[in-house]
Amino acid sequence: DRYSFQSKNKKGEYKMARYTGPNNKQARRVGFSILENGKDIAKRPFGPGQHGQTRKRKPSNYSVQLTEKQKVRFMYGISEKQFKKLVTESGKMKGVHGENLFILLESRLDNLVYRIGFANTRRGARQLVNHGHITVNGKKVDIPSYREKPGDVISLKEQSMNHPAVEIALNNVGKWVEFIKYDDKKKTATYVRYPERSELNADINEALIVEFYSRV
Repeated sequence: DRYSFQSKNKKGEYKMARYTGPNNKQARRVGFSILENGKDIAKRPFGPGQHGQTRKRKPSNYSVQLTEKQKVRFMYGISEKQFKKLVTESGKMKGVHGENLFILLESRLDNLVYRIGFANTRRGARQLVNHGHITVNGKKVDIPSYREKPGDVISLKEQSMNHPAVEIALNNVGKWVEFIKYDDKKKTATYVRYPERSELNADINEALIVEFYSRV
């Protein structure tokens, strides 16, 4: 597996930051399309490696919960430390724990840039944010984890309006999600409201994720 190493700890050891390998390898590992379009597991819908197609024993409850957690973490492309922090925070919010987790994940700037259609993948959206192509309420924001609030307006910087990769991505958008209002002429989008659970991936059982972290 390939990871990016961005900083050193006190012992001088590099700290593992983010997975940079192919999406399809992660998708095959958990048997789930982390791109949410099926393309990453279409050719090989089984685990990677020489034993990927061998029949396995019935997984334990722990294994099922772990896989469910990895599905979501891989899908949104965030580290274990970030993910665990969001799970803890979502448990302190009013409402359903698992649904609150989705709200926090969907409210990340990189995810909304992806939902708008400025990038074909969340990884591509994260790069756009990191490289300073995105503005929030008229101000440049280059932090992918920046949390948006309903009413925030997300746009491309003026110099990035005709970015080739963005043009290609926008041409691939079929329809926008209901919680985002997009202005095609201005290339801006408004985060209208928090998403409802029914609008998000139905193949995730977030209750299993909550159970996983309640036991570790």
